[in-house]
Amino acid sequence: MTPFTYARAASVPDALQRAAIAGTKFLGGGTNLVDLMRETVERPTALVDVSGLGAAIVESDDGGLHIAAAARNTAIAEHRAVRERYPMLSRAILAGASAQIRNMATLGGNLLQRTRCTYFFDDEGSRCNKRTPGQGCDAIGGFNRNHAILGASEACIATHPSDMAVALAALDAVVHVSGIGGERMLSINELHRLPGDRPDVETELAPGKLITGVDLPAGSLYARSTYRKVRDRSSYAFALVSVAAALEVSGGVVRDVRIALGGVAPKPWRAWKAEMALRGGPASEEAFLAAIDAELRDAKPLSHNGFKIELARRMVVAVLNELSGVAA
Repeated sequence: MTPFTYARAASVPDALQRAAIAGTKFLGGGTNLVDLMRETVERPTALVDVSGLGAAIVESDDGGLHIAAAARNTAIAEHRAVRERYPMLSRAILAGASAQIRNMATLGGNLLQRTRCTYFFDDEGSRCNKRTPGQGCDAIGGFNRNHAILGASEACIATHPSDMAVALAALDAVVHVSGIGGERMLSINELHRLPGDRPDVETELAPGKLITGVDLPAGSLYARSTYRKVRDRSSYAFALVSVAAALEVSGGVVRDVRIALGGVAPKPWRAWKAEMALRGGPASEEAFLAAIDAELRDAKPLSHNGFKIELARRMVVAVLNELSGVAA
């Protein structure tokens, strides 16, 4: 592990000032960053601990919810307002990692965690453009069962690992970001980038920018939501495919819908095409299947992960059937 200094930030301005020095990383719960440091994939020369800068979960004036970036995953999942108004978020968090990790991990760190692609972690034996730009991608011709079928590029086929971020994508969450120049807000669906030819640039955050919180919108739609995850083991495993969805049906017609997929793309994948196909149409299994087929039309399976297309189809249909009351 590369030697580094450690400092605990007293405030957001203090954290931003310390992060102005090149080689500095923010530290939340450390459940991802410390692992990467042990593997020498991450080599910060300084850590700024931001875990004490606010963990409140409070009602917004418009009826939504504001979650501070240092809120622990367990606290978010167990919060009454989250469980009642945004059940997909609570279920997504509980589907991730172990109880011990959820007790340590933070909202901000969860959004910025890096891929669990084994080639990315193999600093000594594998080529990885995300780790070292221009090096190549051994996953493309290697064992790619867990890799992306949507949004990948010739430079990178890794998937984003977060369960929480998939639910937040479906919830149209808004991320608060602070920098030396002030604060800005951006949609969670704009936060993460697709790899293109620069897979090492994973988000729209410039160096030294700090996530300070997330806003969840008000609305009855989100109370009728859920999260489903398929993985190789019943616990402590990343998604092969996951689905976060909310559905509002009236008179047999889809009035509104939100769908996001995990385990299939380099970022939480918002299913915009499927949503567009469903709104104003019948809440039927046939319509659900046609909608997800429209979303998956551009999927590009690899040598070992073609099963993800059919798995995603079945999962989306099953989740929408559940939410609408349609008999499977």
